[in-house]
Amino acid sequence: MTTIPTGAAQYLARFGGQSITCSQYVLTKLGVNRGQCFLKIEDYMILCIPFQFGFKRSLFLATLSKQELAFFQKYVNTTVNLSIVFDPNGRQPIKFFIRCTLVKIGQMKDRDNAGLFVVDFKITPDEMIRILGTFLEHQERLKFQYDDYAKSLIRVTPDSAKILGYNLYSTVKDGTGETRRIQLVNFTSKMIEYLEAAGAPLREPGTNVVFRIFFKKFRVTVSGNVESAVQLPQGIVRTVSKIAYSPELVEIIDEYWFNARSRPGVIR
Repeated sequence: MTTIPTGAAQYLARFGGQSITCSQYVLTKLGVNRGQCFLKIEDYMILCIPFQFGFKRSLFLATLSKQELAFFQKYVNTTVNLSIVFDPNGRQPIKFFIRCTLVKIGQMKDRDNAGLFVVDFKITPDEMIRILGTFLEHQERLKFQYDDYAKSLIRVTPDSAKILGYNLYSTVKDGTGETRRIQLVNFTSKMIEYLEAAGAPLREPGTNVVFRIFFKKFRVTVSGNVESAVQLPQGIVRTVSKIAYSPELVEIIDEYWFNARSRPGVIR
């Protein structure tokens, strides 16, 4: 009879081979206390932040000079200790002390005074496995919703902006490096339709762009490419762009539809 894994073992079975790249969004969702993450190497305490989390191997970023990086090379393949605190929403902070093997130390590409420490956990605490596994489970759901919410258009109005927590401020930047303010008209998880003032460039289909959309919960940065652009009367430019997957944006859209359904007259 096959035994179905549960708890931490279930997450290891599902996600054990995956790693999590630690953007600001990821660190916030995981609840990592960025001032309480240290690598202890002999008597040295090095303040660091997670760069990539895995269930067995993780990478940590620290501010160190080239001389310091060279000094710590002698500790490669030795035992070091990781101290890290998670502050999950609505729960007591959880502090972990984990014995690790220091596998490698390298300089961060294109960043002076930044070093990457690669460590293997000797034993990964079950509670940490559950924290990482729960996060990855949530991300799986968001990726499904990224496709699902592509069919649900949100028209930006004062009412919808209030529910979204949208600050009515967004920008777009293309390959020229110029950042221009835009007015969102409609959007889904995969599309943004927006207006630019007279004099804005009429971008060709396929042009790569980057959007920054300011919500109260997240400041969303998402890449995309122009699908169509037309000039309206008075010179205003109306553009439709496809956008890439943004977990922050999908999360905001999900909360919007949940809240909007309880407010009659908002969904039209």
